[in-house]
Amino acid sequence: MGETRSAEAATATGARLARILGAVALAAMVACQVMSGLDADPARFTEVIVALLAVSACCFAAAVWGVAGAAGAFGAAVLIGYVAELVGLLTGFPFGDYRYSGLLWPQVGGVPVAVALAWGGMGLAAYAVAAAIVPVPGWGRVAAGALALTAWDLFLDPQMVRMGLWSWAGEGPYRGIPVSNYAGWLLVSALVMLAIQRVTREGGPPDGRAPRGLWSVYATMAVMETVGFAAVFQPPDPLVAAVGGISMGALAALSWRRTWQG
Repeated sequence: MGETRSAEAATATGARLARILGAVALAAMVACQVMSGLDADPARFTEVIVALLAVSACCFAAAVWGVAGAAGAFGAAVLIGYVAELVGLLTGFPFGDYRYSGLLWPQVGGVPVAVALAWGGMGLAAYAVAAAIVPVPGWGRVAAGALALTAWDLFLDPQMVRMGLWSWAGEGPYRGIPVSNYAGWLLVSALVMLAIQRVTREGGPPDGRAPRGLWSVYATMAVMETVGFAAVFQPPDPLVAAVGGISMGALAALSWRRTWQG
């Protein structure tokens, strides 16, 4: 009995430490985003912001699913995102015809490492939102998570294109971005959600539990991007602020009650 209590106490202490580290990384990410929005060369902050996003998400995930569960979920999301990006560059499927510039570094096979890490970090955050909206694991949760992750790209692609981090071969209806990009995001995001769902069901607390820290990552990103496009970036872009803000904001709001009151 004493050994069991000691193990439980150690687990609880580890979870608290993980949440503290996650909060510190999230705060540092916000600070870097603020600095990037005020800097003449915001692209130079991108790798640091993504790294802090990944660290924060992994720490918050570890507090709920344990280190092994968090590492497995994050690793699966990163791998799926990387393979999708590599296939996309080589074939144009599933996103469309696009190319990365040399501003994001390092790159593996033409795919920036930061892009793969972003799939992992925001993949975990989007899954937390989906877990709150759809408590029972299954295809409904996968669909909700795919929507949550794709909603983020309503901000991401316009921002990265304006900074010259990647470009599209043809013009699309949404700030020059083709519809095929968002169809591809839905597909790849669904695969990411499937992988995270499979990994997190194998251990840790009940899968229906909605991690507050990961929800905070998603909500923070929604707020920062909305404010950035509405008032900070030059020139401001009210359309992207509204479309992205409403999309991510609606999903964050739907998941808020079960995350914080459930």
